[in-house]
Amino acid sequence: MARRILHRTFSEKAPNAGALSLPRDEYLAHLSVERGSSTQTISAYRQDLDDYLGFLQELGISGMERVTREDIIAYEADLMERGYATASVKRRISAVKGMHRFLAREDVDLDNPASSVRLPDPGLRLPDCLSIEEACAVLDQSFPPTPAGARDRAILEVLYGCGLRVSELVGLDMGDLYLPEGLIRVLGKGSKERVVPISGTALRVLEGYTSAARPEIACSGKVLSPAVFLNSRGGRLSRQSVHAIVARAGGAIGRADLHPHTLRHSFATHMLDGGADLRSIQEMLGHSDIGTTQIYTHVSSSHIREEYLAAHPRAT
Repeated sequence: MARRILHRTFSEKAPNAGALSLPRDEYLAHLSVERGSSTQTISAYRQDLDDYLGFLQELGISGMERVTREDIIAYEADLMERGYATASVKRRISAVKGMHRFLAREDVDLDNPASSVRLPDPGLRLPDCLSIEEACAVLDQSFPPTPAGARDRAILEVLYGCGLRVSELVGLDMGDLYLPEGLIRVLGKGSKERVVPISGTALRVLEGYTSAARPEIACSGKVLSPAVFLNSRGGRLSRQSVHAIVARAGGAIGRADLHPHTLRHSFATHMLDGGADLRSIQEMLGHSDIGTTQIYTHVSSSHIREEYLAAHPRAT
């Protein structure tokens, strides 16, 4: 079944990206004056970059100097998740790369976080996904017997066990946890609330962290925060810290490129492979359109084909 694009952009939610809009305008002026780009081209670039700036704003990024390579990769993954065709994703990421390249050239103190971001390959681009064995290896590895180690393990378990976006994870407050009922309240995109189930190992690990490790971290810090996941100062853990925690855990099993979105994709794919209803997966992921969730049917079918080719005696 063909995927449908959600007719919504981040810029519709946040039309004014504040300080982020100035570097965008400088880049568009460069394209117009120095490159001689047409009005239609400038308009297309503006639309693409507005969507990108809205994504950054929703993540709480207030300036280009704060953008990381991981943020751009997360934006690319989000475009795929929203159902955009590979050609459309490639066009938008090209615009992003062009703007960051221009800004880094104009300001010697500004890095280019997009320099090593690769454009998507032609053809169907499926979300990166761990095998079940790889997911278990990531989650079952040894963690330091410290409060921070307990926190890191809980982060990985919740990302994979509930399919949360990294922004949703770091936005969790203690009042959002209904652990006796096995539920978590999540504030997703567009400030839409949803309730997702949590059970099994993920529930037990999160209960252990919140009852023992988190109070220790909170006491050692200088800030009193309602956040579930805390940094060493007792404040809310940042998205960048979660990216680093996930990458470190992936590196331990030979997947140094492991990204929080990969755990979300793996959650959805493994749920579908296990027989979960597509509509239920849609609700747990917080997709407003079932067409966005249908990309995982392609992932599942691809996995089934690989298993068939590997196992059937007359498949090759």
